[in-house]
Amino acid sequence: MSSGVFELLQEPVRHQVKRQGIVEASEIQRLSIPYILKGENVLLIAPTGTGKTLAAMLPIFDMYISIKKVGKPDGIAILYITPLKALNRDLLRRLVESGRDLGLDVQVRHGDTPTSVRMRQAKTPPDMLITTPETLQAILPGRRMKEHLRNVMWVVIDEIHELAGDKRGAQLSLALERLSRIAKHKFQRIGLSATIGEPEKVADFLSGSGKKAVIVRSTELKDLDVKIEYVNPSREDCEEAERLGIPASAVSRIRRICELISSSRSTLIFTNTREHAEALGSQVYALGYGNLVKTHHGSLSREIREEVESEFQTGKLKGVICTSSLELGIDIGTVDLVVQYMSPREATRLIQRVGRSGHQIKCLPKGYVIATWADDILESAVLLKNVRKDRLEGVKIHEKALDVLAHQIVGLTLDSGRITLREAYETVKGAYPYRDIAPETFHNVVKQLHQQRILNLRGETLTARYPNIHRYYYENLSVIPDVKKYTVFDFNMKRRLGTLDQ
Repeated sequence: MSSGVFELLQEPVRHQVKRQGIVEASEIQRLSIPYILKGENVLLIAPTGTGKTLAAMLPIFDMYISIKKVGKPDGIAILYITPLKALNRDLLRRLVESGRDLGLDVQVRHGDTPTSVRMRQAKTPPDMLITTPETLQAILPGRRMKEHLRNVMWVVIDEIHELAGDKRGAQLSLALERLSRIAKHKFQRIGLSATIGEPEKVADFLSGSGKKAVIVRSTELKDLDVKIEYVNPSREDCEEAERLGIPASAVSRIRRICELISSSRSTLIFTNTREHAEALGSQVYALGYGNLVKTHHGSLSREIREEVESEFQTGKLKGVICTSSLELGIDIGTVDLVVQYMSPREATRLIQRVGRSGHQIKCLPKGYVIATWADDILESAVLLKNVRKDRLEGVKIHEKALDVLAHQIVGLTLDSGRITLREAYETVKGAYPYRDIAPETFHNVVKQLHQQRILNLRGETLTARYPNIHRYYYENLSVIPDVKKYTVFDFNMKRRLGTLDQ
């Protein structure tokens, strides 16, 4: 192994680097590892496939080993938060082996985790827990899990740009402030982000009441080999369209997409909605190319999604039609080409999606945008120009969501059974989305919770009102809007396919 930033790490950690076949550190690793080893809060910004996860975890593992030499830390030392359960499973596969070799017990916990596993974790906590924002909400007030969380020293937030812009981010920022009240130590905060504009806001979001995060940004923005195409129907396309009863323009686009899939070893075809993904998959099948591709999106069952991921990774599938479900860092193996069906609408999304190809350092990402009409061509061209000039959309932080605030005030009360108004208000203000929350607004939310008999307000103190407080808190863990869903079964295969929204 070449000398460099990895030489700052202890031999057992360097051995893990060598085992993974890494000879040279990427730029984001060279820049960020020294800051993390110094204990700084750090926001890492780099394109997909440049080694952000290792950049965060290698120095954390190194520091954990140093502490373990003095005495094994009690409870959960490392908390790794990801926006998707699928990322949890993928991370677990990649990290559990390294953790085992280094003497760390790495486990995952989310909504699908069996009760027996949850009970075991409550009794014997792992050293590192991979979880989602919603599951963090569920375990924060728990008597046993709360005790284990008191020992947290590092919190890593993966794909932080995906969380900061909505209510899940507002909820997570308040959860981190609640965790800081519980924790024995000032824990180190590390955020992993794809390439974004205005990173200062995301850094402030990450920092909260902690030390201001250092922004470490990779300067090697991967060049993108992107072509924008509008396909005119041929005579054969028109004849096929008449046979199938679909527009000739749609047939020509599908034919071109299938040509691209056939000419590459592995292709991801991104659409902007699940409806487009299903429609495109159906049309590809109707045109006789069903053996090339399968569809992947969030409404499909976990078993179906994992099956598609596995078949693509092992080469049984040449292409996957997907939504943002595969835009994030799920490991699906090598991707040679990305096809974006219609304009991706944002320059950052274009980078993220096309960046899924050439998913190795120093490999050039390659993609096509298949436009559906004139405005699509123009918009895609402007987005590509913005990428070239590094004019990227910033993340708009979702601020002062009052429903989230109400839920977290209840959470703060549950955490300790009672809390003063001043303590609760100062904790809330520590979260970046609520830094400017007016005292009157805060007190009005508290009064409403008191009037609805969820908690008691006695003078300047909030106390829990059982059982109402438990019911309200645990029935509202998720801020993702409820949608009436219908389960779809395949009775021939005897398995669940997924869900349909109302």
